[in-house]
Amino acid sequence: MSTSLSRLAGFLAIGAVAISGLALTGHADAEQAARRVPAPTVTEAKAAGQQTAILAGGCFWGVQGVFQHVKGVSSAVSGYAGGKADTALYEEVGTGRTGHAEAVKVTFDPSVISYGEILQIYFSVAHDPTELNRQGPDSGTQYRSTIFPLDAAQAKVAKAYVAQLDTAKTYGKPLATTIEADKAFYPAEAYHQDFLARNPTYGYIVVNDLPKIEDLSRLFPERFRTAPVLTADISQ
Repeated sequence: MSTSLSRLAGFLAIGAVAISGLALTGHADAEQAARRVPAPTVTEAKAAGQQTAILAGGCFWGVQGVFQHVKGVSSAVSGYAGGKADTALYEEVGTGRTGHAEAVKVTFDPSVISYGEILQIYFSVAHDPTELNRQGPDSGTQYRSTIFPLDAAQAKVAKAYVAQLDTAKTYGKPLATTIEADKAFYPAEAYHQDFLARNPTYGYIVVNDLPKIEDLSRLFPERFRTAPVLTADISQ
């Protein structure tokens, strides 16, 4: 994803043209085919009420888009996590020097889908967790694979799951996913919210992110919802 507003505007202007022949360098990595990875063996206790997960896995457009199509998710908001409030701005985060990662805050009903199942989808289709500080065409620490647990229970599940997948050599190489606890989340600018849903023909989305929605539908049909839950329809 562009690291400046001017480049973003330029991409939007030429997006439709770039689709031709899937010429973007984006998912030149269809080689790392999505697969449904095993569910976590360590799970959390059932909780009442809405729960929240904060996840980073490259450009937040695609990660948000995936979880907007997951049953049991009531909200998926793009934003920044890992840095300070005063640098939680797109232009600042894009420098790669703020400590932030582009992240998504996923609010879900644990009676419908568990935190562990949210992580299973995250590792299966939302991104490639073996890429260090990059996803597809985007590079920098702001595109790192990171789980931001909100309490000790989430941290326990996340750490055990990363170890489980690594021990099983699920991807054939080690995961690059880090776990960063006690980090605040800051919503991104309004123009980033619902980006995939609002721009389904934009070149970057076509090449890098729509395949993730297709993978979700194919690999998790019991979890897939056709109509996405949009931030435009909820109060953040």
